[in-house]
Amino acid sequence: MSTTQIVILLVILAVIAIAAVALAIQNRRRKLRIQFGAEYDRAVRETGSKLKAEAELLRRQHRVHQYSLRPLSSVDRDRFQQSWRAVQARFVDNPRDAFTEADQLLAQVMNARGYPVADFDRRAEEISVDHASVVENYRIAHEIALRHQEGKATTEELRRGMIQYRTLFEDLVGEPGLRARVAGVNT
Repeated sequence: MSTTQIVILLVILAVIAIAAVALAIQNRRRKLRIQFGAEYDRAVRETGSKLKAEAELLRRQHRVHQYSLRPLSSVDRDRFQQSWRAVQARFVDNPRDAFTEADQLLAQVMNARGYPVADFDRRAEEISVDHASVVENYRIAHEIALRHQEGKATTEELRRGMIQYRTLFEDLVGEPGLRARVAGVNT
């Protein structure tokens, strides 16, 4: 084999290797965009780079997959659903207390499912892995909760916050993220 042929072969192998890497990155990016949806875009904005955002999302995914997340027992599911209905009913007469109870109930559901309930930002990141479609609702409700703690949230804001909390509650109690992972969708 001549030197020219060896160089041509090496160039072809390099092009194939670069194409394979580019294809792998593109495939990973597509999967992350599908899994995380708007959370992917949020991570890109926050990090200023698609590669940094993807690395962060992969770290989240790896961290959450190390947890022993579990489905709720039927008894727990029924108990949490009854508690949610009671909180919603109390909202009419006492929106401030009901909103606080809704926040606490969500923490209980997350804990029962196996999510560590650390600080809010960490909780939101971890929820985003299996519940990306509703994590922004959770963030909105949390902002309202912060205003509520300062005594600045209006009844209308609390109502909106309850609606936002409800979307996450229904997702956690219905467990679509966990079902998808068990089925192998989010691997």
